[in-house]
Amino acid sequence: MKRKRKAVRAQSLAQAPEIMDIKTLARYLGMGRSKIYGLIRQKKIPASRIGRQYRFSKPIVDAWLRERLIMQPADTDLPLFDKPRR
Repeated sequence: MKRKRKAVRAQSLAQAPEIMDIKTLARYLGMGRSKIYGLIRQKKIPASRIGRQYRFSKPIVDAWLRERLIMQPADTDLPLFDKPRR
C-alpha cells in the first residue's frame, strides 16, 4: 500500500497546477504548511493574497527555488562543507 501512495504522490507533484494553494505548495516543496506561513510572514517566498487565502504561481516558485540554489563553484576542488575532524 505504501508503494502505491508514493507513486501517486510523485505523479501528483509532476502534474502540479500552475496556481497552487498552501496545501499543494507544501506537498510540492516537501515542507509543512506552518513553515510556508512563516516564509510568507518574513516575505521570503513569492505569494499572492486573494481575500484570506494565499496562492502561488508554479513558474514563479520554480524561479524562486533556482535563485536559492547552493552550488559549489566549478573551478574549485574545495568541498562545500568542512568534514568533521575526529
